[in-house]
Amino acid sequence: MSVLKVDKHGAVAVLTLNRPDSMNALSNGPDGAEIAAACDEVTADPDIRAAILTGAGRAFSAGGDIKAMGKRDGAFGGAPDDIRRSYRGGIHKLVRALYHFELPLIAAVNGPAIGLGCDVACMADLRIASDKAKFGVTFLKLALIPGDGGAWLLPRIIGHARAAELLYTGDVIDAETALEWGLVSRVVPGERLMDDAMELAEKIAGQPPQALRLAKQLMRRGATSDFDTIMEMSAASQALMHVTEDHIEGIDAILEKRVPDFKGK
Repeated sequence: MSVLKVDKHGAVAVLTLNRPDSMNALSNGPDGAEIAAACDEVTADPDIRAAILTGAGRAFSAGGDIKAMGKRDGAFGGAPDDIRRSYRGGIHKLVRALYHFELPLIAAVNGPAIGLGCDVACMADLRIASDKAKFGVTFLKLALIPGDGGAWLLPRIIGHARAAELLYTGDVIDAETALEWGLVSRVVPGERLMDDAMELAEKIAGQPPQALRLAKQLMRRGATSDFDTIMEMSAASQALMHVTEDHIEGIDAILEKRVPDFKGK
């Protein structure tokens, strides 16, 4: 069974982690290449303008495959350097594909998002949560550290102190606490999660696609670049946008008091 199911609904792609029997556990083997290939396919489709990432069944993702770790073979076996290379070619490929996903990506967290699963949700641009969702970075309970970039990203989302509390204690927080801490932007009843996520994704997909992708890149680069670098990127990107047909359409729509029809040209 494929680890990631892709469904397209008009201008929105729904990416579903598809191992419900194991709470969508992720392996350090071929999962990275498969998810990276699926992400490339979606972002190469000019008709897709936004995407939703969610989990099948009752969980978003329980994180790394603990059974595979216990067997100490395959991607979790061998000498330390073998395991290091496995991480770079497996889990790192997975999270890099999601973090660098060119389109706006909404994580619709339908249940527990634990360890790697929590960090995968953090790779999205924003997160909305079911009232049944739970979040934890429980690596230390396995005598492990976040091997997937979460130690870099989580403090940027919720601040250093709260990220440290989650990591050092291994505590699991509920959806309302995640909302209070800024880990998610809204909490909705479980039965409404995908409807609300789709409504938000369709609203985003109504924006001009070229400008939308560039806006995401500016926000991503802004997390690690200095002000002057972003100003130069902004000027160069804005110059490109000024000569698009969509820019003229946006102006005309405002002057004519109508909804714009952006074509990505």
